[in-house]
Amino acid sequence: MPQYTTGDLARLCDVSVRTVQFYDSKDLLKPAELTEGGRRLYSDDDLKKLQLICMLKSLGLSLDSIRGILESDAPGKVLLLLLEEQERRIGGEISGRQKQLRAIRVIKENIRNESNIPVKSISDIEHRMTSKKKLRKIHGIMMAVGIIMDVIELGTLLLWILKGVWLPFAIGMPIVILMAVLLFRMYYRSVAYICPECNTVFQPSVKDVFFGRHMPKTRKLRCTSCGYNGYCVETASLEGGKA
Repeated sequence: MPQYTTGDLARLCDVSVRTVQFYDSKDLLKPAELTEGGRRLYSDDDLKKLQLICMLKSLGLSLDSIRGILESDAPGKVLLLLLEEQERRIGGEISGRQKQLRAIRVIKENIRNESNIPVKSISDIEHRMTSKKKLRKIHGIMMAVGIIMDVIELGTLLLWILKGVWLPFAIGMPIVILMAVLLFRMYYRSVAYICPECNTVFQPSVKDVFFGRHMPKTRKLRCTSCGYNGYCVETASLEGGKA
């Protein structure tokens, strides 16, 4: 059975030794064997896994998404859904850039002809250029609110520890809890999940979403249509977060 050192693996996959060690530290690529001297040895399967990781990274997938694929019971189907989502995202970015180019050309032509640019056209251009994907907006809101929650929690806690003033912490924690509940409520109403087994877009229960093991774009759930239990891909809710 062939065995590869860290350097061999790095050379065969055209990456640095530090990259292989980094993937090891992130539990993405553990060596098949460790010698008594602590030397890492890798197998053919490890080589194929690293080649897959490198290929997925080149397609723009994050390490957390790649981990979700490697840990999934149906890696091929989860990978297909993630690639379709990535394809739609890139296609949307290309489409947005093309619209910006067309808008720039229209404005340049109007300026060259010294004609007035109708306000309605400018408004329409701005509307198209500022439109964003729903999921990106949701994630942005969650990150911003999460930072505010951290500031309140840590700030009042430090005030209590360092100054002995506990009242701000006592007032701040219920606020943080309320913000967390409202944030989760917004998230739950705004997202749905795609089953990799039957491709059904479904809305899981609050309990399943709250306790389900998850990566940034996948969550381990039970499909309400076919009963598949594994990582499902996050998508924007068809209802757009309405109550």
